[in-house]
Amino acid sequence: MKEFLKSYKAEIIASILCLLGGMLSGYIADAGDSSWYVSLDKPTFNPPSWIFGPVWTVLYVMMGWGLGIIWKNRFEYKTLLIWFGIEYFFNVSWAPLFFYFHRIDLALLDLFLMWCSLLICMILAWRLRAVFMLLLPYMMWTSFAFVLNFNIYILNAA
Repeated sequence: MKEFLKSYKAEIIASILCLLGGMLSGYIADAGDSSWYVSLDKPTFNPPSWIFGPVWTVLYVMMGWGLGIIWKNRFEYKTLLIWFGIEYFFNVSWAPLFFYFHRIDLALLDLFLMWCSLLICMILAWRLRAVFMLLLPYMMWTSFAFVLNFNIYILNAA
């Protein structure tokens, strides 16, 4: 166990940091079943609220593991590390925009920018196959989140 912790120290620390950042963002934004969110019209494919916590927990751990790998190779993948930071900024910005400020439109723009910066990360990570594969489920969920956010925007446009 000691050897495992030593070998994967960067991945473990980065996973914890990504998870804590995501949790803090959601906590600050008071994300969840707020009366405002419950009152929104949502598309039929909107998942139940309880699914988001477990999905994001797994995704943040996977993102962090990928970040740890990038960190270990940071001198060779400096640009990827920068783009990961940009993508993560958009990630933690979404919940406050959507849940705290009730700006479905700005949250949608944020998701678009997150998706684009994540795509750049994946392109830059192509040679780091483990990072690419760790980010793939995140890209799929972000794509779904964009479609969901877009439909909520359309259904609730005044």
